Amino acid sequence: MPDAMDFLGIDALLDDEERLIRDTVRAFVRDRITPNIGQWFEDGTLPREIGRELGALGLLGMHLHGYDCPGASAVAYGIACMELEAGDAGVRSFASVQGSLAMFAIHRFGSEEQKREWLPAMARGEKIGCFGLTEPDFGSNPSGMRTTARRDGSDWVIDGTKMWITNGSFADLAIVWARSDEGIVGFVVPTDTKGFSSNLIHRKLSLRASVTSELVLENVRLPDSARLPGAHGLGGPLACLNEARFGIIWGVMGAARSCYATALDYAKSRVQFDRPIGAFQLTQEKLVNMLLELQKGTLLALHLGRMKDEGRLHPTQVSFGKLNNVREALAIAREARSILGANGVTLEYPIIRHMNNLESVLTYEGTSEIHLLVIGQAITGLPAFT
Repeated sequence: MPDAMDFLGIDALLDDEERLIRDTVRAFVRDRITPNIGQWFEDGTLPREIGRELGALGLLGMHLHGYDCPGASAVAYGIACMELEAGDAGVRSFASVQGSLAMFAIHRFGSEEQKREWLPAMARGEKIGCFGLTEPDFGSNPSGMRTTARRDGSDWVIDGTKMWITNGSFADLAIVWARSDEGIVGFVVPTDTKGFSSNLIHRKLSLRASVTSELVLENVRLPDSARLPGAHGLGGPLACLNEARFGIIWGVMGAARSCYATALDYAKSRVQFDRPIGAFQLTQEKLVNMLLELQKGTLLALHLGRMKDEGRLHPTQVSFGKLNNVREALAIAREARSILGANGVTLEYPIIRHMNNLESVLTYEGTSEIHLLVIGQAITGLPAFT
């Protein structure tokens, strides 16, 4: 009889190292995240020391090579993201921003000096990074950014505001993208630089166990050595976003799995009309539909991961994965919530927390509408963004 949590036997498609990473991260989430995440979510915080703990497990920048980074496969990185988000999207977002945005930007576009200065400490979680691209008025259209960088002698002077920045208020460095006479340029900005400040964003009802901030740069002066020399134009930040989106494809399946598992257990134990609600046809329909999309989405993530490891994954295929898996994970969370009834809206169970988080994941690093149009252009050859 197939396993209710792995109906298609996907586990058999993983190698021993991938299973070891899965089990290690799953144990960390079980022991460290699950007992605390409800309170962190309610308090609207994530302890900064989580960074060192993730670093000790080799999960920060784990798919990067050199500079004390593990150099793991794309599939291994995806599996780690799935297990972290089974705990909470805020924890996965922390690791994703650190590794796939901030560290990846330095690794791909930075100078040798920048790599040596920052990457080893970031891999250990001793230094925390954030990624400053989105602005208050420019999310889906980053090319319209108003943050500016101008040359002043041998220095650069940056002015602008960035918004919705994960890790911003406890970061040691920010990767900041700005408009200049030379096009879009990126900088490594130590957060103790004069003129740099951050403001914590409060009153969120999603991703509460995540530090989200506004970054303000007022006459921030940096030497040219702070510029990312390999980044030219908007392709720089978009390449970073593509890395992070890959992790989301896997991560949301972790959230979906948590919701499905919770609903399945609840349906087998919750008694109404003298029998478990899992014995009713409508409940079984909900559970089966959740399982179908969970297993299909996990297979899609694995397939894209194998393609990435083989060097043949196209950015539009990443858009395909994010559009499908986030959409289906959110549908699974909503369906699971309905099985739990009133219990489904409490933090005693993980479902409403995952559901609220997924509302943000649906939007960040490319809205569902943007990814839909990316795929639409790929299959028709006709742009429809304006």
